[in-house]
Amino acid sequence: MSVSPASVAPARVRRTGDLVFAGLARAAGILILVALAGVAIFLTLEGVPAITAPANRIGADNIVVYVWPLLYGTLLAATLAILVAAPLSIALALVISHYAPRRLARPIGYLIDLLAAVPSVVYGLWGIQFLAPRILPVYEWLAEHLGWLPFFEGPANGRSILTASLVLAIMALPIITAICREIFAQTPTLHQEAALALGATRWEMIRMTVFPYARSGMISAIMLGLGRALGETMAVAMVLSATGVITINLISSVNPSTIAANIALGFPEASGLRVNVLIFSGLVLFVVTFVVNFLARLIATRGTVKGGR
Repeated sequence: MSVSPASVAPARVRRTGDLVFAGLARAAGILILVALAGVAIFLTLEGVPAITAPANRIGADNIVVYVWPLLYGTLLAATLAILVAAPLSIALALVISHYAPRRLARPIGYLIDLLAAVPSVVYGLWGIQFLAPRILPVYEWLAEHLGWLPFFEGPANGRSILTASLVLAIMALPIITAICREIFAQTPTLHQEAALALGATRWEMIRMTVFPYARSGMISAIMLGLGRALGETMAVAMVLSATGVITINLISSVNPSTIAANIALGFPEASGLRVNVLIFSGLVLFVVTFVVNFLARLIATRGTVKGGR
């Protein structure tokens, strides 16, 4: 039985460019994994001696007592920053993609993108010279009228954990906004037009079509902003008046420090086991960042699977 050439499925031909691109992409992925493993191994080997270091070299009774206030301050500052930055970023992205006229949306988008290019030292100077003195009257009002809450006990001080968090929020805002803006713009036009044709308002259309489509991307954007807030160093070190304690008072001069800021301030004068202690705290920050990104990827993947059902 003869088979005509037309009935035979054509063999899949892979061009040389496709093979080269696939090889480069695979090599880049492997290189990133190798670099990540190298960082993890270095931090682990150099940080392990800190576990058995004497108290006089650590500055606390043990390494856990030393790291815990820093970890608490890192998570507190980053959480407060994301609570401020996430809604503002999503709102800005919606204004640029769905509300503002095109001739106004583009300049706003460019200005937001430019915020990502500003060095962290400039943000630190802005925070300590401009924001801190001008926000102090607000803190004093909070301490006077809401001082019965443990968050606003006072005494008010402009260089507080809340001020540092506001600076971190400004730094994370362009990252979250840029990603959300692009994701919102990719929502299928037919879905949006169908919702409007059925009588939905613009906000109802966004809630029913844009947000479900962009859910996983929004989570990824927020987690990228959280990663920026977790690892920020100089801005926090310049703005925050850190005393190394654990407190929920957000507006006083008694504040927990962050891991990154503590490393930046302590490393130049560190030697011997003190360096190992700082590296161990860096290992803790590395693990926290890895866990946050892993959970973000897991949540985003589940959101994509549910959206595709």
